[in-house]
Amino acid sequence: QVRLVESGGGLVQAGGSLRLSCAASGSIFSINVMGWYRQGPGKHRALVATMTSTGDTNYADSVKGRFTISRDVAKHTVYLQMNSPKPEDTASYYCHAHGRTWNGADFKSWGQGTQVTVSS
Repeated sequence: QVRLVESGGGLVQAGGSLRLSCAASGSIFSINVMGWYRQGPGKHRALVATMTSTGDTNYADSVKGRFTISRDVAKHTVYLQMNSPKPEDTASYYCHAHGRTWNGADFKSWGQGTQVTVSS
């Protein structure tokens, strides 16, 4: 079982900044992709940003230029730097990881989410 634990969420003013962290633990051989998804009230869960172990990134168009994803591959940790957040960024943010365990099994794991609220 691979577990993901998010931290860093909270209340932030529009135009401020916030940094989310997610640490993976368990029987991990490697994590190919780690990333962030979000879900606001009454909306579907959607991609925010992902990053591979070799540094390739994908961003939602709505956050390009404002959010930055980074990883410490050795520590199985991913970060999301949120600059100039807007009220529409208010959502529960979920960490996701896709990799392989020491048993050679493929895994896909979700964190429980951390709430981000942006006030105007």
